[in-house]
Amino acid sequence: MKSTEMLPGPASQEPQAIAYTDPLTGLGNRYRMRERARALSLERADDPAPFTIGIVNLDAFKPINDLFGVEAGDEILCQVAHRLKACIPDGALVTRHDGDEFAFVLPLVFERVGAEKFGQMIREVLSAPYDLGDRNVRLSASFGFAIHPFAGEEFDDLLKNADTALYRSKRRGRGQITVYSREIAQEMRRATQLEQALRNAIISDSIDVHFQPIVSLANNMVLGFEALARWNDPDLGFVSPAVFVPLAEERGFIDALSETLLRKAAEAALSWPRELFLSFNLSSAQLMDPGTSSSILAILTRAGLDPHRLELEITETAVMSSAETAHRIITDLRAVGVRISLDDFGTGQSSLGRLREFIFDKVKIDRAFVSRMNSDRASEHIIKAVLAMCEGLDLRVVAEGIEDHAEATKLKALGCAMGQGYYFGKPVDGAATLRYLQTHYFDLSHEREIA
Repeated sequence: MKSTEMLPGPASQEPQAIAYTDPLTGLGNRYRMRERARALSLERADDPAPFTIGIVNLDAFKPINDLFGVEAGDEILCQVAHRLKACIPDGALVTRHDGDEFAFVLPLVFERVGAEKFGQMIREVLSAPYDLGDRNVRLSASFGFAIHPFAGEEFDDLLKNADTALYRSKRRGRGQITVYSREIAQEMRRATQLEQALRNAIISDSIDVHFQPIVSLANNMVLGFEALARWNDPDLGFVSPAVFVPLAEERGFIDALSETLLRKAAEAALSWPRELFLSFNLSSAQLMDPGTSSSILAILTRAGLDPHRLELEITETAVMSSAETAHRIITDLRAVGVRISLDDFGTGQSSLGRLREFIFDKVKIDRAFVSRMNSDRASEHIIKAVLAMCEGLDLRVVAEGIEDHAEATKLKALGCAMGQGYYFGKPVDGAATLRYLQTHYFDLSHEREIA
């Protein structure tokens, strides 16, 4: 009999059984897991054979829960529990903790390879569709494992380190498997040190904003600039935004970072010609916060920037994180003149659905298609299709990542109106942006007037 099954007992044991059981799925809970892990430790005290505990977390479960409702979410969790209970080895234990988190005690998994193989098997089991009656949904799962006694001798240490491994899996993307090691612990400590340095940089107002031009492909005239975060730390040196922006999202202070950047960008835009727009990126976390629209408008008011000059870039993934809240935010901002651009178009999972459900003003074709356009016919056809579709929907289009004359010429010939990339200018600070305008906007404007 598997250890996850409940054994009947006298009435005096019922309160303890209830305290050790997850009421939704019937699996054991965290207390049951603790008891089992401690029992294994005592059994193996004289001859300490390793055992493994693991945590599995469903990826992107919250959007599914929000979209289909709590009852559907509970049904999925029960189906997950049924699958896990059916496929774990004899002697192992599966428990459910908070929300969409499940855990294992695996007495016969002794080392990293075994833990990874178990995780791969469970990942496949959980990837099959979930039946909700009138529809099916699919989910992926991320895993973190810790092996006793190498990752800790006490249960709390093991669970903490399994959670650290899970956190690393989440940082690497969906469906990842991580087994705790000292190297991973060091990596996570470095991330924590980076977090503290970033928090201090925000407080000291030392995060910079650089600007990259967005131009008309018809005549190379500047139409606006995209604001991009830059951080050069005295001790750490240059830190890529691809590192510190996701870190701010993960650690829950992306709002503070974004507000600092928008304030600086808006203040810089005041020195540009009034017809030029400012493009600014919103994170998925901000599109889940109902207070985002009022916060943005307050920053614009304090800076004195007309909302009609602001264009906010959002990704499909960000919209999917919390569709209902995102829709309200977009609606509120567009009502006062802020324009909304769908960034990285074509790289998400439901581009056409997002265009139908949300009102956008502009679409940005991802650089992945642009960079392959002249060597890959499929990428060229995708760009043609996007341009034709956007024309029918009355959406303006920007092609990102243009790096040479050939790409710019090809996109212009295909009917793309706007472009952005190193060919037109690299991101530079506010002072250099003004110098860029002097030679690429005012001088060109003067030449056009003479012509």
